[in-house]
Amino acid sequence: MTSRLLQVTIDCRDPHRLAGFWAAVLDYRVIEDKDDLVEIASWEPTVEAVRREPMPSTVMFIRVPEDKVTKNRLHLDVMPIDVSQADEVERLIGLGARRVDIGQGEQGWVVLADPEGNEFCVLRSIAP
Repeated sequence: MTSRLLQVTIDCRDPHRLAGFWAAVLDYRVIEDKDDLVEIASWEPTVEAVRREPMPSTVMFIRVPEDKVTKNRLHLDVMPIDVSQADEVERLIGLGARRVDIGQGEQGWVVLADPEGNEFCVLRSIAP
């Protein structure tokens, strides 16, 4: 048996705010909410479901005392499925993201940062 990727954990100053942002980005819902952590997902993880097959990762936001200081070594990529890349970038900026330049130059993706400065990429759209 192999291991399954169950969740991605993001350290942050305000887990509720950041979970709200990412839930809106990904169309996920909150599945766990405590003072210092919030978990969002598109499904309810159960032992049976995890054993059966790989499923989309949940995303856990955990409060830490320090601010983000440098460029992420690991980042998330999102892909618009029903709108253009440009329209999705504008939607995400409306939710609280901002454009960032990490030296990417002219690429087929757009680099944004979430409300706490974590970089992520918006890839090309697969909208029909």
